[in-house]
Amino acid sequence: MFELQWPWLLALIPLPLLIILLPAQKKEEAALRVPFFAQVKTLETKTHSLGSQKRAGALLLWLIWMCLVLAAANPQWIGEPVSMPNSGRDLLIAVDISGSMKIDDMKYQGNPIRRLEAVKMVVGDFVKNRKSDRLGLVLFGTQAYLQAPLTYDRQTVNTLLQETEIGFAGDQTSIGDAIGLAIKRLRARPDAQRVLIVLTDGANTAGELEPIKAAELAEKEHVKIYTIGFGADEMLVDNGFFGSRVINPSADLDEPTMRAIADKTGGQYFRARNLEELGDVHQMLNRLEPIETEDEKFRPVNSLFYYPLITALLLSFLWSLIRILRSSAADQKTRGVAS
Repeated sequence: MFELQWPWLLALIPLPLLIILLPAQKKEEAALRVPFFAQVKTLETKTHSLGSQKRAGALLLWLIWMCLVLAAANPQWIGEPVSMPNSGRDLLIAVDISGSMKIDDMKYQGNPIRRLEAVKMVVGDFVKNRKSDRLGLVLFGTQAYLQAPLTYDRQTVNTLLQETEIGFAGDQTSIGDAIGLAIKRLRARPDAQRVLIVLTDGANTAGELEPIKAAELAEKEHVKIYTIGFGADEMLVDNGFFGSRVINPSADLDEPTMRAIADKTGGQYFRARNLEELGDVHQMLNRLEPIETEDEKFRPVNSLFYYPLITALLLSFLWSLIRILRSSAADQKTRGVAS
C-alpha cells in the first residue's frame, strides 16, 4: 500500500505561482551607452522570447519543484502484515570476562580451549534459539558494562558476544555491579518478564555493590536471576621437573553466594564443569523459561523518497544543460553581430 508520511506538504506545490503573481519591478535605464546595443537587444529578444522555449523551461522547473515536494512528503510503501513470534520476555545475559576466564580447562574435540571460548560456543547457540525474546548482553570483569541493549536482533547480540575478549573489563570480578546494571536495564519492563542469567567462574572481588545486596534489589524489582558456576573441578598441569599434578581450577568459585542469589530471586543455580554440562544448563533454562509462540504483527515500511529526489536531480542537470547550450548559442550570435 502506497502512502505519504506528510501529505500536507503537497500544498506547497502551487508556491511558485506566487512568484509569477508578484508585481514586476521597474527596470532602470542602462548607465552605459553602447553603439550596437539596439542590435544586441534585438538578437537577445529573438533568442529568448520564443514562446515554446519559455513554456518548456517553465514546465521543466515546475516538474523539478513537484519532485522535491514529493520527496519531502516521504512516500512510503507499506507491505502486508508480517507475523513475528513474541513472548514479551526480556532476558539479559551477564557473562564473566575476568582474567580467570582464560584458563584452558575446557575440552572441544579433544583439544583444550579457554573457558571464554566455550562460553561463546554454548551461549551463542542459546542466543540464536531465543527467537521470541528481547535479549541483551552484560559483560563484567573489574567493571560491568552493557555490551548490547535489549533487542530482538539476536544476530547482533551473538556477534558482540563472539567479539568479546578477556581484559575488556579488567581482570577482577564484579558480580554485584553486573547484577545492579542489569536491574537498571530491566526496571522499566513488565514485572513478570524480567530474567537475568549470570555466568561466572569465580567470586566477587571488585565493584561497589555486594552480590547479596544486589540480589535483594533484584528481588524488590521482581527480577528473576539464574546463576551458573562455570569451570572444571580438575585440571592436569605441568609442574616442570616434578612432573604433572592435578589442581582444582574452580577453587575460587563462590557457589554459596551464587546459590543464595538464585534462591532469593526465585531463580535457580546451576553448576557446569564442561561444555556438555553448560549445554545441558541452557537446555534446562529453555524449559524453565519456555519460548512462547504468541505472534505480533507488523507492517514493513520501505521509504521511497529517493525516487523523486533522484528525478529532481536529473531534471536539474537537464535544465542546466539547456541553459548552457542556449547561452553559448546566444554568445556566438552576439559576437557575429558585433563583428
